[in-house]
Amino acid sequence: MKKTNILSLVLIFISISYSSAEKIILSSCENNKDGFIKNEYILDLEQSLMTRNYVFNDKTFKQYRITDLSVKKKNKIERLIYQDGDKILTEKLGYPQFYTQLVFEQDSPEIKIKTVINNEEGINLLSTCKKIERFKEES
Repeated sequence: MKKTNILSLVLIFISISYSSAEKIILSSCENNKDGFIKNEYILDLEQSLMTRNYVFNDKTFKQYRITDLSVKKKNKIERLIYQDGDKILTEKLGYPQFYTQLVFEQDSPEIKIKTVINNEEGINLLSTCKKIERFKEES
């Protein structure tokens, strides 16, 4: 009985140690509104986390800096994500009557933004990425 319990614990430990975690990296993303030197999205499906790393080009940086002195040229944003079918969505930002979310579809280079105002939903193209990479990390 004790050998079975110890063996079970060892097998559970081994399976957890060798579990794989998937990451999707969308890079060289062109935005429909703003200009960037770097614009990438990293979707860590194991940690349910999206990390966006971006650097504004000079024109876009100056445009935003005029009205907001806290704007930085190099930025990093992290948002919680979850999967809904073949879509990956960020957490809702805003209030229950008005919120936005980023929408990623599996194996699609397009990043969309979903806006909801008083239960009226709109989805628009935000960025198109030139490169998609999928990694399965083994820990």
